[in-house]
Amino acid sequence: MEYTIQKLAEIAGVSTRTLRYYDELGILKPARINSSGYRIYGQYEVNLMQQILFYRELGLQLNQIKDIITDPSFDFSRALKEHKERLLDKRSQLDLLIENVEKTIAQSEGRITMTDSEKFEGFKRRALNENEDQFGKEIREKYGEETINKYNENFMNMPKEKYEESVKIENELMETLTEAMKTGDPAGELAQKAAQLHKQWLTFYWPTYSKEAHAGVAQMYVDDERFTAYYDKNQPGTAQFLRDAVAIYTGIKE
Repeated sequence: MEYTIQKLAEIAGVSTRTLRYYDELGILKPARINSSGYRIYGQYEVNLMQQILFYRELGLQLNQIKDIITDPSFDFSRALKEHKERLLDKRSQLDLLIENVEKTIAQSEGRITMTDSEKFEGFKRRALNENEDQFGKEIREKYGEETINKYNENFMNMPKEKYEESVKIENELMETLTEAMKTGDPAGELAQKAAQLHKQWLTFYWPTYSKEAHAGVAQMYVDDERFTAYYDKNQPGTAQFLRDAVAIYTGIKE
């Protein structure tokens, strides 16, 4: 069955402008242009549109979606199974947050007692799931299942005070990096302080520390555009500067 751009927009719940934009980006092109100059979409494009909407629902950016669906190895059936797994994870996450709210209500009414750690369990699980969705594949391939599973376990079992300390260290790291960037010297005192703070922050989550892994993580900040975007959001070049500072701090260059 074939659809005009108007009809596909209607059944997909998007605007025709969105479909035209997807065409311009090369994410979803029509199967053909008819003699009247209208875009015509076939079953393949309908299925692809569904995939795009699934990925958007999971929080992926359009450039990420394009990379996935234009990959020669892209497989519809496998993608649907992955969507199901991620949606089930999101449902579990929402169930945990709902349970967390219900417990907090019960505590406020004096029906139960609730530890400080329990109050933050749902939020920590959400942060962990988001991290897995964004970076799980890459970091598991680089550091192995056992290492990442231990990291996740440490994060979930981290006491409230320790978690707050890790956030404090991370904020200090970003502030120090901003000042160090002004010097332009990754070997300077401020840059090396930033590398030390980065090590401190990592050790809150890692079961063990090694200079090789530290340098590897810093390199990944440069190699993966998503990490780069996080560090460069306020000042372009920050990820590369941190990578260089850590390479000097650890004495290891990848």
